[in-house]
Amino acid sequence: MKTILAPIDFSRVTDAVVDEAAALAHAFQGRVVLLTITQPALMLSEYAPVADNVAEIAAAGEKNAARQLAQFEAKLAAHAISVESVQLTGMPTTLILEQAEKISADYIVMGSHGHTALYDLIVGSTTHGVLLRAQCPVIIVPTVKAKGLKTREERYAVV
Repeated sequence: MKTILAPIDFSRVTDAVVDEAAALAHAFQGRVVLLTITQPALMLSEYAPVADNVAEIAAAGEKNAARQLAQFEAKLAAHAISVESVQLTGMPTTLILEQAEKISADYIVMGSHGHTALYDLIVGSTTHGVLLRAQCPVIIVPTVKAKGLKTREERYAVV
């Protein structure tokens, strides 16, 4: 059984990432592990007026992520795909790579947001970091699907 790790962030590309992971799992009678990572709240100043609400804001974000994860998990389970979900807090690139190792992932399926080179230089790219250090194949799902791509069935047809 192949294990497919699908890190998701509930952005525009999330549905496509889940669909690709599901198609791959179906083709290889595998399982999907949905992973979402919330970053720890950033305190810019101990005097910031928001400081009192940081824990509340973080808890609300984690609760919302858990609700969305459950929806994706139910969607995959309804299509007879073995699925589980994991929710972590921390630095995305590091946690994705650690989780991939922990579950012995055969594939990582993740989205690309298509930021500019300047953005990636300043902020960094989770996808790029995973690509550089992953120990298994990484499948990148573009934000905007290009015309003329083969269907999922054609891409994952087992010969």
